[in-house]
Amino acid sequence: MLSLKGRGSAFQAGELKVVLILGFLLLGNSLARQVAGIVGLSGFLSASGVNSMLLVMAIDYLIVLAVSAVQSLIVDKFDRKKLLAGICLVFMLVFICLRMLFLFHAPEWLSYAIMYLVAEQQLIFFPLIFWVLANDICNMAQSKRLFPVISSWSFVGKILGIGVAAASPALFAKIGIPTEEILTLNVLIYLIAFLLIVFGLKNQEIRKTTQTKETVRETMAEGWDFISNVPSFRYLIIAILAMAVCDTIVEFRFLVISDASFPGQGAYQQFYSLYRLGATLLSFLMQTFFTSQIISRLNLKNVFFILPTVTLLGSVGMFFLPGLSMALVAMVSLKLMRETVDESSRKSFEALVPEERRGRVSTFMDSYLPAIGTVAACLVTGIIVLLGLGFGRDLSGVYIAVAIAGAIGAIWSIVKMRTCYDSSLLNWRLKRRQRGMAADLLDKLTF
Repeated sequence: MLSLKGRGSAFQAGELKVVLILGFLLLGNSLARQVAGIVGLSGFLSASGVNSMLLVMAIDYLIVLAVSAVQSLIVDKFDRKKLLAGICLVFMLVFICLRMLFLFHAPEWLSYAIMYLVAEQQLIFFPLIFWVLANDICNMAQSKRLFPVISSWSFVGKILGIGVAAASPALFAKIGIPTEEILTLNVLIYLIAFLLIVFGLKNQEIRKTTQTKETVRETMAEGWDFISNVPSFRYLIIAILAMAVCDTIVEFRFLVISDASFPGQGAYQQFYSLYRLGATLLSFLMQTFFTSQIISRLNLKNVFFILPTVTLLGSVGMFFLPGLSMALVAMVSLKLMRETVDESSRKSFEALVPEERRGRVSTFMDSYLPAIGTVAACLVTGIIVLLGLGFGRDLSGVYIAVAIAGAIGAIWSIVKMRTCYDSSLLNWRLKRRQRGMAADLLDKLTF
């Protein structure tokens, strides 16, 4: 554990070193993830075409399902410090292999698709293990003081990564370096991260924790049992599934229109980087100054109307105004509401679940449901696109109509959730376990 000496300084004795190391790890992963994601997406669209992106998105979320299924087993089985060092080493080797694929002229669509998928795993795997390790290093009092500082490094890394991705096409073209050479930067980042973990945290004391291991079947069974028997949660999962479908369709339509508007990998990479930069800054401002006020003024059960309503308006706008401006507005507004107000509201809603059930319920709601909805949306949209290609017609209006129907369905489910919200709070499944197992069993009896 970190030392608690030196109370006169901003950081207590031994803390500054750990904050700098953990901060750099988070910054480096965020930077590398943005670079790989933006370059991978723009390169894949240029090499293979936008319709193939549906297949990549479906594969991405199938991997998310698999990762969600094994994450608790992996984290519990291995030493967290060694595991994080191993993840850095794996990512470093993966980016070396990717660079070799380009060097030996492997199909570009394959190389860029792998790069995009790796970037998505950077978003999932690294933060998962990182924060478990950080919690093992810091005690509760230290986590309250230090985690906000450490977390801010992730935002800085995200901005830097977007900036690197935006500037690299023109810079590399000017000095005659191929675009894929940017992978070398990611290799160096994870090499430094590996060395920092191995040597910088070598003598750092790590708290030993014991966690209950959960199988996929247990997580799915208990998550579904809880949600299906608490009416407000039952209606909310319908909205989550519907919004996952809408999100996927709106994003795909945005990619179709923007790809047509910015032909060529370099031009699209610059556009997409600027879009991500604008969306990131807006999300930061929204989360910092407005999200808490919106939730407190509207009440938790009413806040869930915001995302499906914004999505409905954006989808209708894309249906009647099929241009880049409307697609950009719809995409930014959906992402902005989803990553700020809706995500914070959902986490607050999940806080109603007792601690002993919360992990499984949140995994079910935050990982399994969005992944299932996204894969379903990719299948439906893919079938519509294939039918359009077969008949020689543009059927984009059909899958946009699916998004409109999904948003309406989400609004309906939130209306139903709102009507049973108060009564659901009295459900015995929302009671905390305070008096032991015997009392918990008594709570389940109905008279």
